[in-house]
Amino acid sequence: MEKIFYGTNQNQFGELLLPEGEGPHPVAIVIHGGFWRKRVTLERMRKAAQDLTASGIATWNIEYRRTGQEGGGWPGTLIDVANASDYIRTLAKSYPLDLNKVVTIGHSAGGHLATWIAARHSIAKDSELFIEDPISILGTVSLAGVNDLEMMHGVHHYRDKVLSREPDNPTAELIGGSPEEYPTRYKHASPVELLPIGVHQTLIHGALDIHVPIGISDHFHREAERAGDSVKYVNLLTAEHLMLTNTTSPAWPTVKEEVLLLVNN
Repeated sequence: MEKIFYGTNQNQFGELLLPEGEGPHPVAIVIHGGFWRKRVTLERMRKAAQDLTASGIATWNIEYRRTGQEGGGWPGTLIDVANASDYIRTLAKSYPLDLNKVVTIGHSAGGHLATWIAARHSIAKDSELFIEDPISILGTVSLAGVNDLEMMHGVHHYRDKVLSREPDNPTAELIGGSPEEYPTRYKHASPVELLPIGVHQTLIHGALDIHVPIGISDHFHREAERAGDSVKYVNLLTAEHLMLTNTTSPAWPTVKEEVLLLVNN
């Protein structure tokens, strides 16, 4: 495992793992979740990345600035993930990586970012998130992904109201406010607003998930199909949120199989 910086901030780095063999190897950009907040790091996805690499896929497990850190939130979190993804072109100059087989896989908030990376070619040029000539993505695997930011904002807003508690809305922290306050930011940062994406998307969600409601993937699946995208939806009836990245859980073989299907397509 090699720690490589794609920027100058202490959180702008990734861990590159290469499988055995000469290559060139397909590459999975691995993106951790944690509701975009600083308390969760790429360590959460490390074992998943190691297992994918053992199966023949190079993995680029990325860190990025998160809310609660200087430069995190809007637009830094998204810009970091975009720059980390594009940095694979630089890595390919020194390592045997197949730039024609780059996929993204992310969990929870990382699922949002993984799908957004595949969709960002549709972002308007006047957006703060626009970066010219983004790396080409073959496909994406979203694990309990927050692929509709407005819907996720509404879920947390409703929970706060029902529980009569102080606002605790990670989506608002990421974007800087509500959909009513920043409609353009939500439009440019939310994958459902960027459909059609034009690459294959695999959505995997556990029916027992109490952190990211499975209804978000239900809705995104319908909208992606309606937009004409190629999308596969895997509903794991006995899985909860964290099982999707736990390599010892019954859910993990399904996740790994879908990633392998994507890169070997």
